[in-house]
Amino acid sequence: MPRSLRKVWPRSAAYDRKWYIAGVLAAGLAAGAWALRDVPAALGGVPTGDRLRRMRSSPRFDGTAFRNTEPDTKISAEAVRKIRRDLLLGDLRRAPAGAVPVLRPSFGDPRPRPDAAGRGTGELRATWLGHATTLVEIEGRTVLFDPVWSERCSPSRRIGPRRLHPVPLPLSELPRIDAVAISHDHYDHLDMATVRELTRTRAAPFLVPLGVGAHLERWGVPASRIVELDWEEHAEIAGLRITATAARHFSGRGLTRNPTLWSSWVVAGARRRVFYTGDSGYFPGYAAIGAAHGPFDLTLVQIGAYGPTWPDIHMTPEEAVTAHLDLRGRVMLPVHWCTFTLAFHAWDEPVERLWQEAKSRGVRLVVPRPGERVDVDDPPPADPWWRALT
Repeated sequence: MPRSLRKVWPRSAAYDRKWYIAGVLAAGLAAGAWALRDVPAALGGVPTGDRLRRMRSSPRFDGTAFRNTEPDTKISAEAVRKIRRDLLLGDLRRAPAGAVPVLRPSFGDPRPRPDAAGRGTGELRATWLGHATTLVEIEGRTVLFDPVWSERCSPSRRIGPRRLHPVPLPLSELPRIDAVAISHDHYDHLDMATVRELTRTRAAPFLVPLGVGAHLERWGVPASRIVELDWEEHAEIAGLRITATAARHFSGRGLTRNPTLWSSWVVAGARRRVFYTGDSGYFPGYAAIGAAHGPFDLTLVQIGAYGPTWPDIHMTPEEAVTAHLDLRGRVMLPVHWCTFTLAFHAWDEPVERLWQEAKSRGVRLVVPRPGERVDVDDPPPADPWWRALT
């Protein structure tokens, strides 16, 4: 025994040492249990009854789970080897070299004001709050997409991917919310703590794909505030027509894959239209959505967390530009990057590749800092602000 420990644990104190070790182990187990105490609730609910019957009637449901309309891509052995090389040898720069510039947005009167010609100005604004969380103000109404305010996107508050930057403002400082739209049930898009706080402090309904309502009900959201939709179904909320549309992804908060549906969203007012991809691999359905629901004044398009071994579930930046053009979008705002490290690429690679692709294809791109409120009709000048952090 080291001399430094003899005063604490003399040879005659073996019995006490055993109890000390047992106490340390018990404390470790208690700490582990405390870290995981939210996990059972965070896993969400299981669809039953009418909800389950409605899911089973969906063309997307094959009797046991939801499926994409496109077949899965076969992954080559070389792609698997490449990602292993990146893990072992790659210089991935998975976090910024400095603090991400976060702005604290100020929300004034959301109602549009007519200009000298009688046209509405400021009737379409978007505030990207990090990752996929975006607040859209459209014709005096507000829609909040995939709100995540937690420090980690995980079933536990103690482990899991942690934010690279803080949330630009607390939930309590958001303006009035008319609708909350959720694309699917993954932890970086559906956050239990945020849903509970919105349920407690706001009156807005939650629009979700089929089956996701079971999670919300377990977390205390009244059934009257849950609107579950299949693809191409819609709801009229506060004068807006909000439609669930197709996406190419998957779902699940535990070990079961695809127990609930995933979707993209169309928000249409009397004059303006917005499209949000949610999480999705590229697929021909974007052209069909653009033809049926476009053109769009603004597209919110996922650009990050892609990889060669999962090409079907997240788009590359180049595919994101193609999707925007398929959708007949006017202004493109990238989401799903910068906030959480969820894939094996550099933190700024998605936006840098997007920047080059959009320029080469003539796409009007706006890349706000987290918390920056953008007027879609008068977007800020192009500014590659992320380059200062590489």
